[in-house]
Amino acid sequence: MNAIPRPIARVIVDLPVPQPLDYLLPESGAESPPNIGTRCIVPVGRVRVAGILVGLADSSPIEPRRLRRVAQFLEGTQVSPLWLDFCRFAADYYHCGWGEMALPALPQRLRRAPGVRAGRTAPATGTPPALRGDDPGMPQAGAGPLRDEQIECIEAIRAAQGFARFLLFGITGSGKTEVYLGAIEATLARSPAAQVLLLVPEINLTPQLEARLRARFGAHEIVLLHSSMTGLERDRSWMAAHEGRARILVGTRMAIFASLPGLALVIVDEEHDASFKSSSGAAWSARDLAVKRAQLHEVPVVLGSATPCLETWQQARAGRYRVLELHERGAGGAPAPPRVETVDLRIDPGTRGLTATLRAAIDGCLARGEQALIFLNRRGFAPVLCCAACGWLSDCPRCDAFAAFHKAAASLRCHHCGWSRPVPAACPTCGNQDLDPVGQGTQRVEESVREAWPGARILRIDRDTAMDEEGGGIPAGRGPGRRGAGQRAIEAVHAGRVDILVGTQMVAKGHDFRRVSTVGVLNADAQLVAPDFRAPERLFSLLLQVAGRAGRQGQSSRVLVQTRFPAHPLFAALARHDYARFAEEQLRERESAGMPPFAHQALLRASARDLDSAITWLLGCRDLAQGIAEPVTLYDPVPMPLARLAARSRAQLLVETRQRAPLHAFLDAWLVRIREAGSRGILHWDLEVDPQSI
Repeated sequence: MNAIPRPIARVIVDLPVPQPLDYLLPESGAESPPNIGTRCIVPVGRVRVAGILVGLADSSPIEPRRLRRVAQFLEGTQVSPLWLDFCRFAADYYHCGWGEMALPALPQRLRRAPGVRAGRTAPATGTPPALRGDDPGMPQAGAGPLRDEQIECIEAIRAAQGFARFLLFGITGSGKTEVYLGAIEATLARSPAAQVLLLVPEINLTPQLEARLRARFGAHEIVLLHSSMTGLERDRSWMAAHEGRARILVGTRMAIFASLPGLALVIVDEEHDASFKSSSGAAWSARDLAVKRAQLHEVPVVLGSATPCLETWQQARAGRYRVLELHERGAGGAPAPPRVETVDLRIDPGTRGLTATLRAAIDGCLARGEQALIFLNRRGFAPVLCCAACGWLSDCPRCDAFAAFHKAAASLRCHHCGWSRPVPAACPTCGNQDLDPVGQGTQRVEESVREAWPGARILRIDRDTAMDEEGGGIPAGRGPGRRGAGQRAIEAVHAGRVDILVGTQMVAKGHDFRRVSTVGVLNADAQLVAPDFRAPERLFSLLLQVAGRAGRQGQSSRVLVQTRFPAHPLFAALARHDYARFAEEQLRERESAGMPPFAHQALLRASARDLDSAITWLLGCRDLAQGIAEPVTLYDPVPMPLARLAARSRAQLLVETRQRAPLHAFLDAWLVRIREAGSRGILHWDLEVDPQSI
């Protein structure tokens, strides 16, 4: 170690480096050193970048002559040591740089050097996109008086001292949101500085939740944080939370990294949802990080779901979560959950995707003045366009996938990489002008529904309509189209201006559709036979969520699932609405097979110009693991399920162990060797801890 006459500043920057970088303090600095959490500008190579001071030291392992100086410490906003500790934990767990986790979480204006142009970004001052006061366009003040079981849940959360983990397990329509609101109310009443973080899985779930929060907590400042907001809006929300002005922050997974100095309660709604896992970068889980965030702040955390993920369910079985249960739907004696039936496609194949049984059920629903929901988790008109003469298929030139046919836009579109082109006038291979759509997407189902019920008011909601790329029957309205289309569509359903709703998973969760009494599920078999070991869990959760949209007002209701496998045990469990038994059966299978949550995994992935290069690089990485003593299993590298994406060939190598600690110890040592060896011939590589798809 080389002694340095002045203190050393340890700074994190947004770069893939495992440790903070050491710098000398500025020569003209103040007499007292800056506080931990102060933002700064430091030289890295030939450029200057923004960083955060995370420590001060008297010495450095770097030679004095090689140390550079901090260019400038920035006045104004600082982050707390507790927030930095949280970011450090996330970086360590997901094996990325501390700065890679912390700097991107800051507002735009706080993570770039002054004077550097990075797009037009106004200062984050003024009023954030908050929910205050009364709004005549929102009458939804609550769901009536609380039931005894809801009160008991709220009291259990209110009475928690310090860090406590709760699983709020309630059937769909049982009033979990009212429990959240009651717990929030008790938390805010306890201290004028208390703040609450409420995480939701999807952006489109926020409008209805906004209304209920506004009706209940209009006197407090409530802000939103999600990816569909502008950069300026996100900056304002982040700053309102950081400065303590916002008492409630509602957001998607990105909100887990917001600065909340008064954090007193963390809630994760629909905790099972896969969208809480980041799909890029370090691939962190907002649900898992929410538990750690609550632990660091020593506050309660509530995970809520009608179908908890099996990892959470196993934690509850082991006594690490206190389970709070809601068994009843609605307020005061609402009927049982909807009747779930299977329709055997081998007996009743139907026409254009709609069986005679489902058509009759919807006829009765419309005759009673109720709403019907037809669910198909595949957008577009058809999954593929085909030439009957030569067999040409509309594949994506950049992916190992088909380009879906979107009829309204007359285009072929890859739902994986975004590639698109107009529908060709003739087959590119043989010139045949008769090209046929194969399979069904929501657009084609919508067309079939309009033909079957020409007098009905029909609305389609999927990602295309929510982004205003295609009409789908959504009322045009005023204001920004792309950002308002999804909300206008949901409001139309609530207002009773829709008779039949056709939709994807965007309509399956969280929405309180009070008039829906009949639900039809199309093409459930596609996920039933998927090779991923998590497929049954995801399908059961999705179908139970879809079924939960029916009968929420107390009317009798039914759900019809069209399938070629009506005897499958999953459908029997679904008909009983018995998640607990289904989960126990799945956990027994997982334990006997040595799969999560009874094993812990990581995926090393590589992409290259050709598959052989990616496989060869991963084989080299496997060789680098020799001599590392941790008890782990490394499998042979294989192509990823979607082996070619966006013109890159992709492969993966699975690492597995029975215990979590040995996995992370192994990854620490292994990644050092991988980074030292370099990645020649590889365009990109990354590591995902706790992968959700293998």
